[in-house]
This record gives sequence, structure tokens and C-alpha cells, in this order.
Amino acid sequence: MIRAYSGRPSVQAGETLTLHVAGDEPGFRIAIYRWEDGLAPVWRSGWLRAEHLPDGRADEDWQWPPYQVETGDDWPSGVYLAHLELPHSQPLRLSADAGAALFVVRARASKPILYKLPVATWHAYNCSGGGCFYTNPPRSQQPPGARVSLLRPGGGIGGQTWGAADHYDPRSPRQTFAHWDARFIRWMARSGYAADFCTDLDIHAQPGLLQDYRLLVSVGHDEYWTEETRDAVEDFVADGGNLALFGANLCWWRIHLVDDDTAMVCHQGGKHGAYDHWWPATGARRPEDSLSGASYRHGGGWWDGPRDTPGFIIQQPGHWVFADTGLALGASLGGDTWPPLPGYECDGVPVDHMGPDGHATLSAWRDEAGTPDGYQLLAACPLDGRWQELPPRERHGPGEGIHIAAMGMFRHGGTVFSAGTTDWAQVLGDARDRRVERITRNVLDRLCQT
Repeated sequence: MIRAYSGRPSVQAGETLTLHVAGDEPGFRIAIYRWEDGLAPVWRSGWLRAEHLPDGRADEDWQWPPYQVETGDDWPSGVYLAHLELPHSQPLRLSADAGAALFVVRARASKPILYKLPVATWHAYNCSGGGCFYTNPPRSQQPPGARVSLLRPGGGIGGQTWGAADHYDPRSPRQTFAHWDARFIRWMARSGYAADFCTDLDIHAQPGLLQDYRLLVSVGHDEYWTEETRDAVEDFVADGGNLALFGANLCWWRIHLVDDDTAMVCHQGGKHGAYDHWWPATGARRPEDSLSGASYRHGGGWWDGPRDTPGFIIQQPGHWVFADTGLALGASLGGDTWPPLPGYECDGVPVDHMGPDGHATLSAWRDEAGTPDGYQLLAACPLDGRWQELPPRERHGPGEGIHIAAMGMFRHGGTVFSAGTTDWAQVLGDARDRRVERITRNVLDRLCQT
């Protein structure tokens, strides 16, 4: 077996990428692909030799030998995959748990859309070295919490991940590039949408990179954020930039980058609570709702097996988001797709009532939860007691009150759209429902221009 990791998750076009490689194979070569409407070959090295070295721990730099790749000045911004080819190896699979590494090539802003990759979240679930935030978490004393390294195999591709297999797509592990982002990016390429690309760690280090874009896009499961990343995105919106969130469980945990931004720490529980939850008094006291309009604590999760849902019930059919979809008041969206559109995790908003006709009434106490002024609930899916997690929140314990998946929008300088579900990209990318495609086009077309 042979494995690799990138010395940093992104490079500027023309810079040198350092891959760190080890394995017990006699020889390999590095093949670079760019992901667009599939894998586009970019570059291939000559044959190289690898050292056979032991694994490191999950919380440390593995310090494997470096191999240099000179990127071209003309390499477009995008998501790139380094495949470690063996003499008789199979073609690269996006679901590969070895023999591949992911990196992003950045470029000077030339397009209105910037697409953000959730590298921190991928590493939170990356089990290379025997642990992650969810199993055998290595401990940190300062800052307190669990600690994982970014300098180890995995982080989008090429490593083992923690979590249940997706009933609807068991071949594509959750918490990897393949599961959500690859589908959405492929759909964008096929549909004529050009974007520049960055990682969440780029925004953390260079908040000013957002200023030349009209629209920032995040997809799937973008769960772990630093304060610096969140500050930069909120400032971008306040200054008139737009934000489209085709995902859920967004900004649920705060992380701290340490060791020159090569490792991250998150405190997720203890006798005094979780210091790095964004919303509660025991944590950051900064509800994620004020960023996205919604929160996982008002929604929920269904991780294992098939899920049964009525879909999103349309609340405001006349809104421009639903233009040319044919959706009427009370109509259902995504209840019969594969997978169902709501799930596997959903973000919601506090509601006081949801009637048998599907009409939802925003809660009178929503301001306590951080729901932004002017928030518009566009569609809502009730999450009943069969959902496997309905989190506690300000006025309710676990499972109490009404939990929903919420599709919504608000303005605060710029416009923020939130789809309220992680699996939007699966339904969109696999052409499961043309109305989902129309909504996506409506959002991108409007927000990359206004």
C-alpha cells in the first residue's frame, strides 16, 4: 500500500506543491488530475521510489519524505487530485482510502463565484493514525479539547473516515470530497457555471481573498469553522457579498488552529459543557444562526438506514427562488427522491406551529436563538421522532418542541441563502429532481450578479 498527504491544502497557480509519500511498493509515479465534469489529466511524473515508514499518531505531523510538484502558472483554479500510480494500478477512484491526496489551486479572482472546500471538517472525521474527533480522540491541554493533525493521509480522499455508511450511496463515504462536493462541482461544470476555488483554511489565513467575489458557495457538510473564517465570511456578507449554503450542520463547532496552522483543536464536551459549541452560554455564545439563518439544533440528523420524510413543504411559492419550478403553496419538494432531499442532517429555525397543511409559523422567541431579522422561511420539512437526533436548544431538551429542516433566506448587506440539508448535492448532481436544479440555478444566477 502507498499513501500521501499534501504539505498544505492549497497553492497559488505556479507555486510548488509538496506531497509527502510513504509505502511498501517498489515504485510509483504521481498523476495529477483536475476535477471538473470528471477527472481531467493535468501532469504525470516519472517513476519514483518510496520509503516504507510507520504511521504516525492522529495528532502529529507524520513527517514523511517530500516530493515536489511544480504547478503551472496556467493551471486553472480548481480541485486537484494526486494519484499515486503503481505499475499495475487501477484508475483513480474518488472514494479511494489510500494512494491519493487532494489539494486546491487558487488563482487571482477572475470569476464572480468562489467555492469553499471544508478541509477542517474532512480532518475532523479522518481516522488516519487511529483517531479523530469521534473515535479515540487525542487530547490537548492548551487549548483544551481533542486535537488532530492536518499533516497525515486523508482530508477529502486517501484516508479512512469515521461514520455510518450512507444507505443511499454506500460506495461514497460521507465526510469525503466524493460524497457532496464532487457532485456539485461536476454539475456546475456541466451547467456552465465557472468558479474559483479555495479552502476554509485559506479564508482563515487570508480573509481579504473574499473581497473580489460576488458569491461564496459552500456545499454538503461544512461543520467546523475557526473564528477567523467565520469573521471573514460575516464581514464579506455585511459588505454586500452573497452567500449560498447548499448544505447543513453548518458552523456547528468552533476549532482552533495550532502549530502554525498544521493541527486543530476542538473542545466538544466536559463537566462544564462544550467550550467550542458556537451557540450556548457554555461555548462561544455566538449562535450559528446569525451566519446562516438556521442551525442544526433546530433541525436534526438521521444517520443510519433509509429515512422517511414528506419533503420540503413550500411556504412562499411566489418567491424568486421558486421561479419556473411549478411549485405551489403546500407542495412537497424532495420527499420521493433518492436520497430524500431532507437529510441526512438538517438545519432548521425555531417554529411555534406546523399545521396539517404544512404551514409553519416562525417562533415568537426566534430572536433569542439568533435568527436574523428579516429571515424568510421559504420551505420547511417536519422532522418527527424517528429522526435519530433532535438536539437540545434554548427552551427545549433533546427531542422537544418542533424540529424542521428549513430552506430560507435573509439580507444583511448581502443575501444569504440556506438550503437546510446536507444531501442537496446528491439530489442535484444525480439529476433526481429538475425542480432542485431550477432552484439551484435561480440562486446562483441571482446571487452572482446582485
